Amino acid sequence: MGNRDREWDFHLRSLSNSARDSSLANDTASDPSLLQSVKKLFELCKAENSEDLVARVYPNINKLFQRAVASLSQQSRTSIGLLLLAILQFYLDFGEVVLHDADPSLRAFFRSCLSREFSDPVVAEATLDFLNMNKKKLLTSFPTLLPQFFPLLLKLIAWNGERLEKSFLKVFPGLMSPGSFLPLFPSLVDLPILVVALEKVERSSGSLIGSSIASIQKSAAPEMLLALMDEAYTGSTIGDGGGDSESEDSNTIDVADPLFLDLLKDENDGIAERHWTSPGMATALQAAINNPQSDRLKQILKMAPRILDVYIAITLRDVSNSLICALISLLMSRHATIFPDKRFSYEVHKRLLEFMLAAFHRSPDFIALLKKPIMDRLGEAYDSPAKTELALQLCWAIGEHGGGGDSHKDAARELFESLELLLYENLSSSRLGLRQESALSSDSETSRKSSQSRLLCFVVTAIAKLATHHRELLPRARVSLGKVAGSRISDVRVWRRARDYLGLMNEPAICLSVLGPSRPSCGYAQKPGTVNWSEGGTKLIAHIPFYILGEQEGPPFHDFSFSDILPRR
Repeated sequence: MGNRDREWDFHLRSLSNSARDSSLANDTASDPSLLQSVKKLFELCKAENSEDLVARVYPNINKLFQRAVASLSQQSRTSIGLLLLAILQFYLDFGEVVLHDADPSLRAFFRSCLSREFSDPVVAEATLDFLNMNKKKLLTSFPTLLPQFFPLLLKLIAWNGERLEKSFLKVFPGLMSPGSFLPLFPSLVDLPILVVALEKVERSSGSLIGSSIASIQKSAAPEMLLALMDEAYTGSTIGDGGGDSESEDSNTIDVADPLFLDLLKDENDGIAERHWTSPGMATALQAAINNPQSDRLKQILKMAPRILDVYIAITLRDVSNSLICALISLLMSRHATIFPDKRFSYEVHKRLLEFMLAAFHRSPDFIALLKKPIMDRLGEAYDSPAKTELALQLCWAIGEHGGGGDSHKDAARELFESLELLLYENLSSSRLGLRQESALSSDSETSRKSSQSRLLCFVVTAIAKLATHHRELLPRARVSLGKVAGSRISDVRVWRRARDYLGLMNEPAICLSVLGPSRPSCGYAQKPGTVNWSEGGTKLIAHIPFYILGEQEGPPFHDFSFSDILPRR
């Protein structure tokens, strides 16, 4: 014990001397031996398991923590993140012994230290290791801590990239809570824009290590006011920077833009409306398209979809239906506003649509509850390719799940009317386009017509399936499909499909098998579209897979009769 006692006395004396040394008052981290002393004292307290030793070292360590945090206000460029993390570990392990509440200390670390040092690769890695090591204790004793500071942790991973991805994904579930669940979604989708904003700060203000972006946000208000006045009176947009500013930064996001301030915040303050049409966003997206992508941006474009995968998996497993319903509404409003990288957009859109359809499959009632945003999205079907694809998937979901089910007939009727309106508008534009542009052909026009025909096929199918589920809509469905079937001007695939559905509607039992709901309704235990051969001898019409008859006209092409395959008595 003699050597251990001498080691204990040496490191305890080192902390005591630092507390009395006025030359270290403004820069605690200038003495690198302090970190080693804190770690050694922590190890000795752990090894001895003595409350007496913990009580002796606590006052010096606590005083050191307070001085270190205070030194950050002196604009010191020296990193103290590792020192504070070592002290926080002492607080978490021995806080009950010395009656120390670690919550204020943890929040002070995030606000005062990590906000300045998240871009330091050593501090970033140590922070994630600390959070993973204490994940259980943080989630049980301080459940609001990580959800409150998720924007700061997103900045950390956005800046440090794939090197810390595995560690971050282990921490990520702790960022999700009822209060952070919805604000977290747009932040994940906008991770590439966050990288663009951080790189802009680095180019304009120098290294991010040791500088507080929060101070940039506070000082930007007067500049933003001047920029807005300049835009109003001279017509120049925010971030123009004068006649000689032809540098690459002249077309990137401006630090005074409100969107920029929202992207770079450190704490969760709810969902903020992000104006994708603002001058700052427009210039940022244009710069992202025109300029070569940085390595950091390339990494986050690959990482963001993988982080989104974890978010979606946790959502489907743990989140309440009310929050999922609200997320689907938010998803639909953001679906068309994705960072304009082709691969990234494809990966994100694919995941969002798959999640939406999975949520509708699990809870068809969502379709009825979200009828208003769904109808709004159907009305925007031709605003952009992304909105067209969203409308296609919504049409499929409406038909597949009967507009929400048997108990939502009013919602089903309103959705049916929206489908009717979309159908008639497209029929009119199809006729007009064929008459005026029959002599003109281009790749873009061909693509537009193909997209329109594809959407019409989905709409026709949704109308037929919705009417099959809600029988009171059948007369209106026959009228709508009859107009399409009789309109030989439109795409042949569309009117042929409408004609086939009209034929099916004349055979109710067959129509229910082909177009009926994917889930059995109450009192009906068998899924439509399957054959229960054991009942074939007593039922006049069995469930026959009529998809094998697709595209066939005239007499049946098969050479067997039902008596050959149904049992006789």
